[in-house]
Amino acid sequence: MNYDEALTKVQRATGVSSREEAQQLALAFLRTLGERLSGGETFDLASQLPLHLAEALPPLGSGEPFGVQEFYRRLAHRTGTDEQTAALHTRALMSLLREAVTGTAYAHVLAQLPQEYADLATGPAARE
Repeated sequence: MNYDEALTKVQRATGVSSREEAQQLALAFLRTLGERLSGGETFDLASQLPLHLAEALPPLGSGEPFGVQEFYRRLAHRTGTDEQTAALHTRALMSLLREAVTGTAYAHVLAQLPQEYADLATGPAARE
């Protein structure tokens, strides 16, 4: 998937009104995910994403041990939304991430997330 296709999918899945919002949301999601993942997992994930999205991930994740509510709070802060909207966006973006990368890469991401993130791994996108 190229960058333009990725942003189109983000916009459709989340219902944001503009391409710029889709870009901001995708980058904020990846930055937040990058803070949660540890070690080279972020590098491996970035290698499978379009360059402009991959740049949001640090080469080495810091592995901050925060829960799913903190994930939503951080995403809401970065995107100027509320936590409920951030939760819907997170579910949609996790679904898109599952489509965008290999099953092995996605499984490695999930392996680093605690059980409270489990519904994000299998939940449907906010909009289809």
